[in-house]
Amino acid sequence: MLEVKDLTLKYGQSQILNGINLSAKKGEITAVMGTNGVGKTSLLKAIAGRHPFASGAISLDGQVLGKHSAVNAARAGIAYVPQGREVFPMMTVTENLETGFACLEGRAHGVPDHIYDLFPVLRDMSARRGGDLSGGQQQQLAIARALITKPSVLLLDEPTEGIQPNIIKHIGEVIQKLRDQGEIAIVLVEQFFDFAFELGDRFVTMDRGTVTLDDVSANVGREQLLELVSV
Repeated sequence: MLEVKDLTLKYGQSQILNGINLSAKKGEITAVMGTNGVGKTSLLKAIAGRHPFASGAISLDGQVLGKHSAVNAARAGIAYVPQGREVFPMMTVTENLETGFACLEGRAHGVPDHIYDLFPVLRDMSARRGGDLSGGQQQQLAIARALITKPSVLLLDEPTEGIQPNIIKHIGEVIQKLRDQGEIAIVLVEQFFDFAFELGDRFVTMDRGTVTLDDVSANVGREQLLELVSV
């Protein structure tokens, strides 16, 4: 289980996160929601080691993560799919996937078959350059590359942004399948309300760097949630 306790984060003199507490269990999707600029992406970057936090602690399966960096977070089992995907445009699909081996000990060669089972288009386009893929195909590649690292936590930042509806549906099905396998805790930051509402097992809403709601989906009504993320 991922646990974030009393996390604060600053950009220069501006405090972005104010004592955030969050937990995400394996076999569940924790949907983090709120309007633009409330700190959702900053929270994911802090968890992923992309931005140093000022105070607080991040632990995984009861173990506090020490010197927190992107490399150490990945080695600990935290995979991050950033907004914008960050696919290497001049590398092939296969080469992009193989970059995920970098944080694994005893690196294995070859992309596991289950990756292509989740995203068949990547097998068909394995020799194509990442920059030549559509936005939806790049998003599938970015998620697949994260899964190559064999994570116990998967952080997804706006996975539906700029994606055509049929691929949004497919990505939703993949996220559900990963959840149902029970081996990964999934933290989903998403502006597409219906997508997040349908997938979320737990909802965390944020406003101005603080948590305004943290509850299981059974206790959260659609209208209540919509009101919290629309102000």
